[in-house]
Amino acid sequence: MIYYYFKLQFKILRRKLIDFGLPFLPTSIVLPIIFSYISNNFLDNAKYDYAPHIYGVIALTIVSKLSKPERNGFLKSVFSKTDYLIIRVLENIVSSLPFVVFLLYKGLYIYAFSTYILSSLLVFLSFKTNFNLTLPTPFGKTPFEFTIGFRNTFLIFPIAYFLTYISISVNNFNLGIFSMLLTGAICMSYFSKTENRYHVWNFNLSPEQFLRYKTRTCFINFSILTLPIVITLSIFFINEIHIIMIFLVLCYAYLTLMIYAKYSDFPNHISLPQGLLIGISLVLPPLLLVLIPYFKSKSIKKLKNILE
Repeated sequence: MIYYYFKLQFKILRRKLIDFGLPFLPTSIVLPIIFSYISNNFLDNAKYDYAPHIYGVIALTIVSKLSKPERNGFLKSVFSKTDYLIIRVLENIVSSLPFVVFLLYKGLYIYAFSTYILSSLLVFLSFKTNFNLTLPTPFGKTPFEFTIGFRNTFLIFPIAYFLTYISISVNNFNLGIFSMLLTGAICMSYFSKTENRYHVWNFNLSPEQFLRYKTRTCFINFSILTLPIVITLSIFFINEIHIIMIFLVLCYAYLTLMIYAKYSDFPNHISLPQGLLIGISLVLPPLLLVLIPYFKSKSIKKLKNILE
């Protein structure tokens, strides 16, 4: 039973990546490389003062997502108590394993061991509460992408802001730029899911007006989240302000691309070919000059069937 459970979870993960537009095999190769690069820069740039603590907290935060009462209640109803404990311990260990391995690689054995033990012990902790808390957002009720997305990823933003603080403390401009790009990447992910066809039809707008509305509100909401980083970096790295502006413009461009890609095949999810084109553009930003008009044209054609 345990073997088949993890086999099913693997298939679900693979299906989600494909639905998101990411080929499984290349993604499984690229993601560890990206994770290692980010982890190495983070731990080195912070000069080991407080980075290992933050790194461990990030790992435990990710692991804690597996302790939702509804999810664990379902597992308890399906598996025996022994199988349930084995599954949960293995899940937590696997989720924290990349962080533990990298801490070992950096020679931070105490932090690696602590992260490993605490991840296992989280199985026995209950996060159930007797009240429901609705996290407020600075975006109002529209668009739904930022309202829902922010509530699902709000812990990322304090981390991004803290990385900005670290970049100033250790005088590392690249780490500050990374914190801005992290915010942009998270906001891009908000547009990976499509809404119901009726929600688009409900807009009394032409396709061009609808896309402008989506883009404008996206820019405003992204600016709310990223301006603290941009302003702080501009003050403490004033000589690099032109680089900050270039990366900020790139963030807006990629957000625009993601919006157009989302509606270019609406109401379907972003397809594998679209995901590959977006991935290639991340490596070759000049490709944006071609992809943005291309996806916009396709979006207008798709939306005409719904809005007109």
